[in-house]
Amino acid sequence: MHLSADHIKTLHKYEIRILQSVEYLMNRYSWVPVDEIVKNSRLSSGEVEFRIAKLMEKGMVKYAQVPYPGYTLVFNGYDTLAVSHLVKKGIISSLGSCIGEGKESRVYEALGTGPVILKLHRIGQRSFQTVRKGRSYLPEKQHCPWVIASHFSAEQEYLALSSLQNHVNIPTPLAMNRNVIAMTYIPGDRLSESPLENPNEVLEEILSQVHAAYKRGYIHGDLSEYNVMYDGNQIWIIDWPQWVSPNHENAAEILDHDLETITKFFFRRYRISSDMDSVRSRVTGC
Repeated sequence: MHLSADHIKTLHKYEIRILQSVEYLMNRYSWVPVDEIVKNSRLSSGEVEFRIAKLMEKGMVKYAQVPYPGYTLVFNGYDTLAVSHLVKKGIISSLGSCIGEGKESRVYEALGTGPVILKLHRIGQRSFQTVRKGRSYLPEKQHCPWVIASHFSAEQEYLALSSLQNHVNIPTPLAMNRNVIAMTYIPGDRLSESPLENPNEVLEEILSQVHAAYKRGYIHGDLSEYNVMYDGNQIWIIDWPQWVSPNHENAAEILDHDLETITKFFFRRYRISSDMDSVRSRVTGC
């Protein structure tokens, strides 16, 4: 189910309070008992049950009887809390349609003082244990629901976007709340969908940007033709939640994978050959 602007607009203040209570209690419970929601929200049991039924109809909360009766936020509920906060802060004034969906995120159009992109991180659509092993920022042993893990993912990307501003061509981050990042709209299309008249120049610019990020302490970690935008004049590198530092124990392997992926695309599409030792040396400066 996609996030609905109408559902967000019609939320009652008690429903927001219940979503916040469930979110808070999910740090302690895999499934939050209704009596704990009543206690935390300071609403009557009848009001809580009525409002939770409404939230379930809107696809924001899920109920289970096993291993014990309880409720948990699903992504639409967590997304709603984040988007509501961004509206309250004046970052966005309206929510548009979903314009992209990946393995671990959804991207929506929105309006603020101008066009805005909302990236909703959604960790857990793949095996969570696989994700956990690959992301050093996730807690290793403690209870960590998927929606909370998505907050950590957004935080990781927001850090990269903030640090690389004015050094690398990337979207400008405007705000972050929970699992959602608001950022500037980037024109153009993904490199995979852009016919290039000057592929050699575009490849050179990509490597230049990767080098600039490396100098600032960031290796993308998932670089491909799907994470580079091009408008006919300029490229931007997007999607940074999997970045690692050049000091990471697997940094060399991760960087090589990034460089091999992007250079193979240019060879496959435009028959441009690249010497990997030269490409690596250019990026690392050694």
